[in-house]
Amino acid sequence: MAKIAPRPKNLVPLVHAVRGEKVLLDADLASVYGVATKVLNQAAKRNRDGFPTDFVFQLSAASGRT
Repeated sequence: MAKIAPRPKNLVPLVHAVRGEKVLLDADLASVYGVATKVLNQAAKRNRDGFPTDFVFQLSAASGRT
């Protein structure tokens, strides 16, 4: 896994537009921090209170955020 220096200019190419929202995918963010995607998601689940409510979300096929 190639680690990317977390600077704004390095993150811009990782930003995607999904249903009108700017997002970073979990796999891309995990790459930035040099960890496996699974590890990043586990850490986010364990520390939900440490993030704004709209910081971590999962898309469904039907309606958007779930």
